[in-house]
Amino acid sequence: MAYDLAIVLPTFNERGNVGPMIDRLERALMGIHYEVIFVDDDSPDGTAEAVRQMARDRDNVRVLHRIGRRGLASACIEGILAAAAPFVAVMDADLQHDESILPEMLRRMREENLDLVVGSRNLAGGSMGEFARWRVKLSHLGKRLSLMGAEHELSDPMSGFFLVRVSTFEQFAHRLSGIGFKILLDIVLSAGPGLRVGEVAYRFRQREHGESKLDVLVGLEYFELLVDKHLGDLVNVKFVLFGMVGALGVGVHLLILRALLQIAGLSFAKGQAVTTFIVMILNFTLNNSVTYRDRRLKGWRFWGGLLTFCLACGLGVVANVAIANEAFRRGVPWVVAAITGLLFSAVWNYGVTSMTTWRQARRTSEQRARRRLQSERSGDEEIPAKTV
Repeated sequence: MAYDLAIVLPTFNERGNVGPMIDRLERALMGIHYEVIFVDDDSPDGTAEAVRQMARDRDNVRVLHRIGRRGLASACIEGILAAAAPFVAVMDADLQHDESILPEMLRRMREENLDLVVGSRNLAGGSMGEFARWRVKLSHLGKRLSLMGAEHELSDPMSGFFLVRVSTFEQFAHRLSGIGFKILLDIVLSAGPGLRVGEVAYRFRQREHGESKLDVLVGLEYFELLVDKHLGDLVNVKFVLFGMVGALGVGVHLLILRALLQIAGLSFAKGQAVTTFIVMILNFTLNNSVTYRDRRLKGWRFWGGLLTFCLACGLGVVANVAIANEAFRRGVPWVVAAITGLLFSAVWNYGVTSMTTWRQARRTSEQRARRRLQSERSGDEEIPAKTV
């Protein structure tokens, strides 16, 4: 069957919303040939299996079960490119987006020959619902930041609810960053000035099942996306994050070193050495949680990663202490001497660890994903043999 519309629903731990979401789409899209594509990031709660169960009775429902890959933006990109329909709607699976406006979005897309139709909470007739005041302010701040340098004026660039023409999407798909949660902003900043855009108002609803994914890392990923879109051709985004962690480490380093020198009475060389190792552990922990969160080390792998991080940075530590101590011995103020040693070790740490500690984690993740896929395939092949 040829579909007129596809709905892409990125999911992570949304099992309780699968059935209600499908039912609501069936009521809202009567008379429209559509398919529903859930893109699930290997949810521990069995979201993908819930979709498979629903798909047994519905030919227009399927799931892309991603193993070893995470992230809403990249899930949306994969879902859009997997669709056979000429138009694809992207919306959350948590029932907060109003599916009843989909026919109007599709009508405007066709009749006005648009490339993108956005569900907006900020147009007349729209609303952010019962959002907490801090979340409303955060959304408005994000709007102001996102429109800097943008080719298109949108009332709600932070929206996660939109309809896109696939033939247009394919033209700029390779320019997308695929970072974080704000895929609409990624699309608008990547498409260029020729994008034909419309908006339809809707009221944002309360979540009924599951938990919100909004946390500090979502804001960080938004910042990372903006950096990538505006400075990606000039500087590596991970280096910017690594540098931010390092800058925080400098402040912590100076505070600890001052305490060791003035309170504990250690010599500068001993104080610098102790402080360097403390901050190195801090930097590893923060970089593991922030800079390399897509390859984050957990459990026993965290401690293994810490060990390889320390080993890889060992030469940098030696050089750091030697350079800083020599500078201090020659009369350089202790603050300047400490920063000099830190600058050398920062460059060393980034270059070496990006090629060792977290590169190993990425390979391990890929190998684990391949083993799991092979296990699932072999299991499917064994079922008929067991039932004969």
